[in-house]
Amino acid sequence: MAHDRLHESARAGAGMVATPHRHATEAGRAVLEEGGNAVEAALAAAATLAVVCPHLSQLGGDGVWLIRDPAGRVACIDAAGPAGAGATPAFYRERGHDEIPSRGALAALTVPGQVGGWRLAQEAAHAYGGKMPMRRLLESAIEQARAGITVSPAQHRASLATHAALGEIPGFRDAFLEPDGKVPAVGTVTPCERLADTLAQLAGAGLDDFYRGDVGREIAADLARAGSPVTRADLAAYRAATRSPLTLKLPEMTLWSAPPPAQGLATLMTLALFARLGVARPEGFAHVHGLVEATKRAFHARDLLVTERDLLARDPADFLAPQALAREAAAIDPRRAAPSKHRVAPGGAVWFGAADRSGLMVSCVQSLGAVFGAGLVLPATGVLMHARGGAFSLNPRATGAGATTSPLAPGRRPPHTPAPGLAELPDGRVIAYGATGGDGQPQAEAAVMSRYALFGGPLGEAIAAPRWRLGGGTRPGTAGLDLEEGLDGAVAEQLASAGHEVEIAAAPFADEMGHAGAVVLHPGRGGLEGAHDPRAEGAAGGV
Repeated sequence: MAHDRLHESARAGAGMVATPHRHATEAGRAVLEEGGNAVEAALAAAATLAVVCPHLSQLGGDGVWLIRDPAGRVACIDAAGPAGAGATPAFYRERGHDEIPSRGALAALTVPGQVGGWRLAQEAAHAYGGKMPMRRLLESAIEQARAGITVSPAQHRASLATHAALGEIPGFRDAFLEPDGKVPAVGTVTPCERLADTLAQLAGAGLDDFYRGDVGREIAADLARAGSPVTRADLAAYRAATRSPLTLKLPEMTLWSAPPPAQGLATLMTLALFARLGVARPEGFAHVHGLVEATKRAFHARDLLVTERDLLARDPADFLAPQALAREAAAIDPRRAAPSKHRVAPGGAVWFGAADRSGLMVSCVQSLGAVFGAGLVLPATGVLMHARGGAFSLNPRATGAGATTSPLAPGRRPPHTPAPGLAELPDGRVIAYGATGGDGQPQAEAAVMSRYALFGGPLGEAIAAPRWRLGGGTRPGTAGLDLEEGLDGAVAEQLASAGHEVEIAAAPFADEMGHAGAVVLHPGRGGLEGAHDPRAEGAAGGV
């Protein structure tokens, strides 16, 4: 089955927002219609996504924002929290664990930073003329929570895949399953009054209440009862931070992404290496093979580097220097697949973007670290906690790739996958783009940006076209290359002949390929354009 239907992007003149859920898109669009700026629209969408996409985003998650101001300056809001004061290797070993559990209270070992990121984003919105109070920006989220969550097809699929593992974790069954433990059908409305109350409290008392007020007190008490090492003092001490993004200037485009411990380096390196390969046309063997091989080399660099700032052995800019990129690109064989043992790290996240005609733009990822995060729903607040702590190692001297470069220690942050992107093209177009899907995120971003920015394809089609994912490996013991149904069969055969361990996904528009989207600011009077992935249930909308 081919992706044969047309995927048109939305167009508008004053503002644009794109999200993976129609209610969040409408929340952001309504803010734009009322005169709000792009950051205010993104905040409304962010809060709504934390209600209507609970398997991918909730108040207990983390976030990473890129904000481009009308003068073209880009800042990164790093809203990923640190490990709690009690999160030590001894804490886990005393409880009989040689590895950090992937689910439950012991996986929820870092402070959820997302709401702290909203606070900095609100400050940025005001700095660029925004006047909307937080009560207005949380309005849609509160309304959705009061009405209850309508189970979407994507949430239903996620529940089917996880309910056996999560059903006995405190709070999960009451929040997301039927009383008998079965998965609710699509369209079922599940109540979330506690979450609505929490959002209403934040609307009235301010976002700081999540960490240092009544909400923070309730969160800390429930975490203590559940056995998490995150304390009230950890919450009270947390502040999101504004940082300089990673940036890379290529002849084809200038790119920005999130610095370590996020994996923005992987997307920038992948696109930079691919641009050096001289591929002449999209969708053929050279396109897919070139991006996959560039990804392998980018992942190797990422796994050496992506860790907390105090552990960085090298400057990320070293990997993006022209000489380093030339050396890496020269090592790519245009005809044969290099060996790969990389396995996909799963993820649970949403990307959304917004822009207004002033040139203010937002690209943001909110994440739970895994689908439904730790599965731990705190009873007093309805907050679902993320599972970011599973990316740590309990070996304080561990070295190597991935999580083992980040030994667990209080106050340290684990490596994480959220890495939204921004790009500027030589013709003046500016693109807020991103994707979700753990290790699939930079691969989806590179696929979309190569199609749109390098080969000039239409935005909607660049997002909707069949994708691939290195490291899926549906066969035991392999690190395969999963291809989405609809990719040219001849290309699939060529990839297999070149040594890739090819697997074909069972259906088109697979969740496993991640959810991508983009918002484009065209120069002059070209207006705004946006599109979101048909693999999700969202859209782009503008005014």
